[in-house]
Amino acid sequence: MQEESERIAMPIVLTIAGTDSGGGAGVMADLKTFAALGVHGCVVVSCLTAQNPARVLEVSPCSPEFVEAQLKAVFTELSPKVVKTGMLYDEKIIQRTASFLKKTSVCLVVDPVMISTSGAKLLREEAIEVMKRELFPLATLVTPNLDELASLLGHPILNELELRSGAKEFYELYKCPVLAKGGHLKGSHLALDILWDGIHEYSYSLPFVRDVSTHGTGCTFSAAITAFLACGFTLSEAVGRAKCYVNEAIRGSVRISRYYALDWFRFKK
Repeated sequence: MQEESERIAMPIVLTIAGTDSGGGAGVMADLKTFAALGVHGCVVVSCLTAQNPARVLEVSPCSPEFVEAQLKAVFTELSPKVVKTGMLYDEKIIQRTASFLKKTSVCLVVDPVMISTSGAKLLREEAIEVMKRELFPLATLVTPNLDELASLLGHPILNELELRSGAKEFYELYKCPVLAKGGHLKGSHLALDILWDGIHEYSYSLPFVRDVSTHGTGCTFSAAITAFLACGFTLSEAVGRAKCYVNEAIRGSVRISRYYALDWFRFKK
């Protein structure tokens, strides 16, 4: 039997996000990613969703008081090293979350979940300004996809040059590092992402995995960055490793019913 002093200490991370009844996104994807990458995942549920890989049918937000109660429960005993936010849905939840996190010294990854792949709104219109004002200033990294970046900048992103300049524009507007995810750039043969930290630009590209439509890759990507940061990697290293992790998870995806699910445990560290 192992002595207490011989036991390996596992980094603790936290996801604040919504559920996915289909099991492929939200806190479900986050926890699978955390487990695959060797960190202990804690959960604060922001809202419940009735969804499947095809669409979101309904959203039921938790009360801000209950979100805060979950945060207190986690931080009282577990002290997460890194926190990620996903779907927060409304302005009151964002305000309560930001107010709590301001009192901590955690590293924060913000995935600004705004619109689902199927087109459902996952962030209320009036919550967008609150997210910009309250949450972005706390962030170690914000990870918008192409549509989210365009929405936050107020203009479309149509090519690689605009993706690179958009990352810098985002930093100037919100004063926090950004990973501009260009995976849906039309006409590109590579899945390209640009990290701008205010000083350096880092470019990450891998070939598209064709003929596989997956659900939850954005959640998985930000969760993997969270895990690698908790393991002590720098921001640029964490993003690079997370990019490889997601690529491997897509490459190993398996069929479930008419859809595909990521292989969260394919990646070898």
